Amino acid sequence: MSTNPAPASNPYGYFDDANREYVITRPDTPLPWLNYLGQDDFFGLCTNTAGGYSFWRDAKLRRLTRYRYNNVPMDLGGRYLYIRDAATGDVWNPGWKPMKTALDRYECRHGTGYTRITGARDGIETEMLFFVPPGETLELWRATIRNTGPVPRKVQIFSFVEFCLFEALNDMTNYQRTYSIGEVEVEPGDGAIYHKTEYRERRNHYALFGCAHPINGYDTDRDAFVGVHNGLHEPQAVLAGKPRNSIAHGWNPIGSHFIELDLKPGETREFAFVLAYIDQGPDSPENPKFTAPFVINKTKGRAIMAKYRDIAAVDDAFARLRATWASHLSAFQVTDCPDPIAARMANTWNQYQCMATFNLSRSASMFETGIGRGMGFRDSNQDILGFVHMLPDRARQRILDIAATQLSDGTCYHQYQPLTKKGNAEIGGDFYDDHLWLVLSTCAYIKETGDRAILDTPVGYADKSGSRDTLLHHLETSIAYTMKQRGPHGLPLIGHADWNDCLNLNCFSTEPNESFQCAGDVKGSIAESVMIAGLFLHATRELEALYRWLQRDTDAARIAEQHATMLDAVETHAWDGEWYIRAFDAAGKPVGSKTCGEGKIFIESQAWCVLGGAGANNGRARQALESVHKHLYTPDGIILQQPAYSTYHLNLGEVTSYPPGYKENAGIFCHNNTWIHLGWCQLGEGDRAYEYYLSICPAAKEQQIETYRCEPYVYAQMIAGRDAATPGEAKNAWLTGTAAWTFVTVSQGILGIQPTYDGLRIDPCMPKNWPGFTVRRVYREVEYIITVRNPSNLSKGVARLTVDGREITGNVIPAAPSGSKIMVEAELC
Repeated sequence: MSTNPAPASNPYGYFDDANREYVITRPDTPLPWLNYLGQDDFFGLCTNTAGGYSFWRDAKLRRLTRYRYNNVPMDLGGRYLYIRDAATGDVWNPGWKPMKTALDRYECRHGTGYTRITGARDGIETEMLFFVPPGETLELWRATIRNTGPVPRKVQIFSFVEFCLFEALNDMTNYQRTYSIGEVEVEPGDGAIYHKTEYRERRNHYALFGCAHPINGYDTDRDAFVGVHNGLHEPQAVLAGKPRNSIAHGWNPIGSHFIELDLKPGETREFAFVLAYIDQGPDSPENPKFTAPFVINKTKGRAIMAKYRDIAAVDDAFARLRATWASHLSAFQVTDCPDPIAARMANTWNQYQCMATFNLSRSASMFETGIGRGMGFRDSNQDILGFVHMLPDRARQRILDIAATQLSDGTCYHQYQPLTKKGNAEIGGDFYDDHLWLVLSTCAYIKETGDRAILDTPVGYADKSGSRDTLLHHLETSIAYTMKQRGPHGLPLIGHADWNDCLNLNCFSTEPNESFQCAGDVKGSIAESVMIAGLFLHATRELEALYRWLQRDTDAARIAEQHATMLDAVETHAWDGEWYIRAFDAAGKPVGSKTCGEGKIFIESQAWCVLGGAGANNGRARQALESVHKHLYTPDGIILQQPAYSTYHLNLGEVTSYPPGYKENAGIFCHNNTWIHLGWCQLGEGDRAYEYYLSICPAAKEQQIETYRCEPYVYAQMIAGRDAATPGEAKNAWLTGTAAWTFVTVSQGILGIQPTYDGLRIDPCMPKNWPGFTVRRVYREVEYIITVRNPSNLSKGVARLTVDGREITGNVIPAAPSGSKIMVEAELC
């Protein structure tokens, strides 16, 4: 297959920084390379071959189109356009799949909220632009068909989506019912196919798949269009060049439009397809809720079709999308950065990924089906850290939504469903780190906005109907729970697990021959987590600073005392000589200690003890990070623990169930790498912090892309460690806490632009050979242009700071009136 040239470092594509796009020049990427459409309520997953699916708000409960995970071939199902030459019967797809007909030219441009795929074959070029307009619950496909040859051509076009029956899990599993409930209505003159099936009740919403060009036929029944024994690479209607005009009655509803175009040499046709979610309201006069039969009120659908029949309206919607993303990203932009990798990630891709994690938590990606979990309590709080500067109002509402899933004892539902905002009782409140992350997200939001009022906002508890306390009370409940739930060493109990979901310590040894007996009730276990202790130290420092800012010194002193109590426990019981141990198991034995045969040192306890202030005055912080460098650091990132576990240990749980080098068993978990990056910044080691930053940065992986495999523009959750059979191979890209924490690392750690309660602090920790950089930062509706100079080749230490030409004391820029533009110069010397 002929392809466009790409840089030698990556045979599959390259960064187009000027347009904020990643350009893929051959479709057979090592894995499907994904992009996300949508930024408000309507979302779509779109791969470089037009695979993926769409949904409204909740990938489990409001799925519009089907997708088949873990299939052969990978990435099956999506937004397909079949192009057929009426004269020869030649059939192909602009995105290569599913036909996989050889193309004369292929290009996919993944941008911010859109994907543009262009395919050409035998004188016909087809371009498809997929995007979700801001504020609308629909997806647009802008189609451009060109005859680039010297003779007239008759081209037949078949569109294709496969509808999901909204509730995705039942759609995939309950065929005895779902094969009987599919319903569609077609208005051929309007190019509209309406899908109205709901799994449980007949509700007042439906899906619309419409074509703005006059159509010559349609299909809505998969068996008629594809064929019972055919695949999407051989749909019988397309191969025959003739639609069936089928109407689905149960079985598998689809949407397909048939268009015939006569194209003169050089002629171009442009039109749009629309995939929309339409809610008729809870009790519309036309269709009161729960009545049957479900009568579609097509007024909204017809209005959508009328609007986007004008291609200028499509272009206007795309222009609004580009402007929206330019605005989102403008809150933080770095220029004159010595490393283009850091600049492209900080300016575009890292922030863009932060929006995806904020919107979807860990629910819907190429590695998460959208049906297994919803929003994570721990996850969503961390996602706010990398997102709050873009849209603080949305971050505020998310904090309140998250807090409402906390239980009155201080624990939390580990996950909750985005549509209902109800906690998942099947995965309850036994992760004893969850509640502390609420302190971090709330403090980050207040530092960004100065909004004290959020602390007084009433928020309910998930287990107390009608009972509401202030958000500040929720934070206090979180701190109090950890202080109450401590083990024999005065360290926090771990519960089912802490941040490391797979470290399950609620079993104990009963025999010298290492047979194990389950401890039973998690709440009866004495297993303790040093990682939670370090997180608690950090959270209490944050809360103490908040109380100082609020001038509530008595409360600040109380929190400081709790910090000191935990710090004493950490320094007394958790230091192992060269590093902090990871935990104590249910029998009181240390985990992550030099006394252990395997798993002697873990990454998480080193990171959070250092970030929480442990070891700051006795040299242990530096020693702990040096031990990380000695035992855990590799050019592909920091390994989670060493040595890897070679066999399963019941007293340690799932962490030992993985093969060595993968996931939590000595894999490179990129998320917790970032905490070590910040630890090095805290110690002033800019060269080491940046070396570590690059070790997991996807844009730095292009020369090893065949090994790395995942997208080179967004972070992955995991990279296989040195103990693995495939070291350097990445998995689980896009929806990972790595995104938010890496943006914190680069923006606040390396570049050192740090929101505080009183203003922006300028405290970079950069490589010594960087001469400087400039950052545009919008903070509390003030534009700051911050230029940092490093004439003495230092990593840290702002010695001189001028604001609008006036030198000030310290390194915190005082607050300025809203709408101001402030020029700042900082010098390291």
